[in-house]
Amino acid sequence: MKARFLLPLCLVGLAQAQVYTPPPAQQPSAAAATPKDTAASPANPQPAAGPLGQEIPMLDPTAETITVGGVAIPLGDNRLLKARFDKFLSQPPESDESAAQYRKTIAEILATISPFKTGGPDLYAAFKQLPGASAYPGDANLCGSLAESIYMAMLSKKDVNGLSKLNRSIEEEKKSIIARADWKARHEKDPELGESKDVKETKDKKSKATPSTGVGIHSLDYANTLRRIAEIEVLKKSNIARTEAQTLQTKAQYQVSMIQWFVQRRYEHVLMAARFYNQIWKDGDTTLRVDKKSDVSKLFSESVGISPTVASLDSLSNEAIREAGKYIEAFDLMLSRDELHAASQRLMEAYALGEYLAPVATLSLEKKRRVAGYFRDLNELYGTLQAHDYTKTIALTARLKAAAKDFPSSKVDSAIAGYTLASDLAIEEAKGYLLSKDSDKAAEKIKVAAEIWPTNPKLTEFRNLVNSSSGLVTIRNDFDRLLSEKNFREIAHRQYEMAPAIQGDSAREEAFKQIITSLTKIETALGKAFEFSKIGQDYAAWEQLAELRKDFPDDPKLGRELELLAPKVAVFTHALDKAHQFENRTPKQVGSALSWYLKARSIYPQSAFADEGVKRLSQEILPPDDGKAADVQ
Repeated sequence: MKARFLLPLCLVGLAQAQVYTPPPAQQPSAAAATPKDTAASPANPQPAAGPLGQEIPMLDPTAETITVGGVAIPLGDNRLLKARFDKFLSQPPESDESAAQYRKTIAEILATISPFKTGGPDLYAAFKQLPGASAYPGDANLCGSLAESIYMAMLSKKDVNGLSKLNRSIEEEKKSIIARADWKARHEKDPELGESKDVKETKDKKSKATPSTGVGIHSLDYANTLRRIAEIEVLKKSNIARTEAQTLQTKAQYQVSMIQWFVQRRYEHVLMAARFYNQIWKDGDTTLRVDKKSDVSKLFSESVGISPTVASLDSLSNEAIREAGKYIEAFDLMLSRDELHAASQRLMEAYALGEYLAPVATLSLEKKRRVAGYFRDLNELYGTLQAHDYTKTIALTARLKAAAKDFPSSKVDSAIAGYTLASDLAIEEAKGYLLSKDSDKAAEKIKVAAEIWPTNPKLTEFRNLVNSSSGLVTIRNDFDRLLSEKNFREIAHRQYEMAPAIQGDSAREEAFKQIITSLTKIETALGKAFEFSKIGQDYAAWEQLAELRKDFPDDPKLGRELELLAPKVAVFTHALDKAHQFENRTPKQVGSALSWYLKARSIYPQSAFADEGVKRLSQEILPPDDGKAADVQ
């Protein structure tokens, strides 16, 4: 049931009242609110401090990186890695015929594109094998993505070659134009150039004829030749810039895939991509074009102080493949010696580094199940220590020691010895206080013993001793336990049994009185609501219980009755909820809130909630000097 309408109504009342509210002086401590002569644990017990803490050796790579060749490779989220490792331990090995054929194809591609291949690398032969490799499900179609990247790079390279051919053709045109212009500049001359004719004579001066400008370097054809040479230079530089930009862009797109596969620990795909890269671009430029502030750049610059290159990715991938194989070799050796703890750690390191590599993927299920069993017991041991269940811890420790010769049990053994001894001593002291009829101090010691070791078998012996000495102590213990658990209805159910047992204890009597009074009020309201529902007044029944819910938000029976009424009054509560939403917005939407309150009142005219909302918003709408707000009809 959706009960969003309860939220705005109950937020104010949550901190105001409960079925039972501890006294203010005792409220900060849950243990202090419980009388002292009880064996029940406090409501929120604090873990016992000790030498163990959270130091149990777990199969968890605490660092989020693993170092290979001086470079820290990120492993991702540890919780996700642990979950995937658990899945890996229960999966059969990838050793079927299709997996073997896939790895054979990958090896053939690497050999075909290798610089050590007889006759040199064969890019096209290696390229043709990529679709076959991508058909294997474990490849995740990464070989197909590699083939697509290579195809796009080759198309871009063809375009770049076309621009280069265009540049060569226009360069030839420029040379031809320059040669023709040079010839004209040397041979075409005006016969009258350098000579002069007298066209008019005066007493002191003579005017000379101007030279002809239609030939040689003074011709319009020569000027047009110079303009064309300048245009060719601009076009050539533009084509060169386009060529360089397109090459850089294509390289960057290709390198993105390489970096992504490296981070995903797909090292074989990185090797293939690097070798294809060297065959596609033979200009010697292998620098990875990544942001200097990116995590990938920091992997190299902060680890080895160099900029990442295609060759460095190739080298690190080879090193990672070798390291993963060494981890598996160490795992097999340790497992054969029953050193299961160290073997499990080596296996997790191998998986974290190269989960897709053949040595890890083909590991037998029998070996992985041994690690999974040890891993499960180790996790359970960790849980029992946190829960202080030393009975089960002792059994698990013995089983782990038998399974793993190298299990580091010193911390566990010391914790078991220290805590069990402390619990036993506290129980013995409690027995002494009980025999001396000092029940309060006996309860304190039993509480300490139960906090240290809740499943101590001697606690049962002490309980039998208490039962045999006095039945009232048991009832008081039950009262304290139910009080700490906030099980107030069980206290009310057993009120006639518990009232004589707590008589004379002012703290318990006050708590008991408050619980009975509150539950009586709740039951009375529930009875009235039931009568309203019988006569079809579901809205009145819901509103009465919702008002009571402000004071007692933690009572389960009251909450259950409200849930049962909710579907019957959904339209009414929806209107109230919308009104509260508009009223509580910033800025407050008074008109919308008021309209929803009016709608709620139209559904249930006697609604106190709707009427209060209408009056409250009316006071904000009407002028303050009216004296009083009028009801909105």
